[in-house]
Amino acid sequence: MKEFKSIQKLLSQVRRAVDGYNMIEDGDKIAVGVSGGKDSTALLCTLKTLSRFYPKKFDVAAITLDNGFPDTNIDPIKRICEEIDVELIVETTPIYKIVFELRNEPNPCSLCANLRRGALNNTALEHGIKKVAYGHHYDDVIETFFLNLLNEGRIACFSPVTYLDRKGVTVIRPFIYTPEKEIKRFIKTENIEILPKVCPMDGKTQRQKMKDLLLTLDRENHGTKKRIFGAIERGNVSGFTVVPRGRKEY
Repeated sequence: MKEFKSIQKLLSQVRRAVDGYNMIEDGDKIAVGVSGGKDSTALLCTLKTLSRFYPKKFDVAAITLDNGFPDTNIDPIKRICEEIDVELIVETTPIYKIVFELRNEPNPCSLCANLRRGALNNTALEHGIKKVAYGHHYDDVIETFFLNLLNEGRIACFSPVTYLDRKGVTVIRPFIYTPEKEIKRFIKTENIEILPKVCPMDGKTQRQKMKDLLLTLDRENHGTKKRIFGAIERGNVSGFTVVPRGRKEY
């Protein structure tokens, strides 16, 4: 298996989340939803590396959805899975056609995300996998909190661990303590090829606007994002709680 020299920080952050929220049990097989972007690719590499020494034995597989977007090439996903010795499951879906041709909605992101989550969870179940890891990171937590607050008037976010009782699937988010900048640094340092963004809505979403707003706030008031995340933890928003930092480096 390929060794990653710069993965220690990601391992420490993921270990904190996994331990703090009991994300992994002995004998788990975890499917990572891998789009080929930086977040999911880095999560796959980190969980596979963690599986080599974590006290609870678990296995990792990758699930990639071929959603029919033009100019999609999943060869980089195949290569990284071969390099780290991970099973790759590829599922073809009509999501692009549904979202951009049949429905043709002006704001398609929510529908697309729901369809992708459903397809990912169903594919995992079809292969006997009942735990799925999403690549949402620290910055996603804060952005989602503010999107819910400003657009819907709700104090809410996605949860670190979610059990979908209608499906019998547990969703985990091991990157909740990992800032996006650390993921970018890992991908760049290790020279990992990621897929170019092919979604026609890329850069035009409400999430991108929120990302830009929070970046401005954090620049003008250093530590803003850290304080917001702390408030989410202390307020026990959507299952978050205060998890102490570990003292070890992995």
